[in-house]
Amino acid sequence: MSTVNVHLILGSTVSMIVPARAVESDDAGLLLWVAPGTPLWRAAIPPGTHLRDLPPGSSYPLRAGRWRHGGALILQPAGAGHAVWWNFTRGQEFRSWYVTLESRVRTPDGADVHVTDQELDITVTPDRAWEWKDEESFAAKTGHPVYWTAAEADAIRAEGVRVTRLIDSASYPFDGTWCDFRPPPGWTVPDRPPLSPPEGP
Repeated sequence: MSTVNVHLILGSTVSMIVPARAVESDDAGLLLWVAPGTPLWRAAIPPGTHLRDLPPGSSYPLRAGRWRHGGALILQPAGAGHAVWWNFTRGQEFRSWYVTLESRVRTPDGADVHVTDQELDITVTPDRAWEWKDEESFAAKTGHPVYWTAAEADAIRAEGVRVTRLIDSASYPFDGTWCDFRPPPGWTVPDRPPLSPPEGP
């Protein structure tokens, strides 16, 4: 399977570049696996801060790091304004789903996908109880020229509402598919990708 470098962007700032292994790639979308300890690039923001709380449009150098969590499967459905994450413990037990509302552009060669975070997320427990996340930050960014207009914010939330209907009905991808995923033993952790400015879509 090939490796895809996922560029995570908030506003105009690259927060992370992480290589992920492509589990499936077809007309329906892209399914990626991020292994624990994967080498990556991370924005060097001030200690104790989160990128969402820093001034918009800021630029931070990228520093070498590693994926600090258990493994994650990331489904990026073709043409959709969201992605679904399956979060696993380091022991490969399914822990939760996480829905990110986002826009994406994949490079023509397929090697990179640039993901612009739209701040509003949905947390989903294994029994499919769900909650909106970061609503206040989403509202605060609405109307700022670096982020999204009020009309775009309505469309972003509507996309999230469509996903909650899938959650409530236990429809794919919230039907248990992939919750027992185990990466094949022969899969190695991808190398940290080289940096090639400028970063961004």
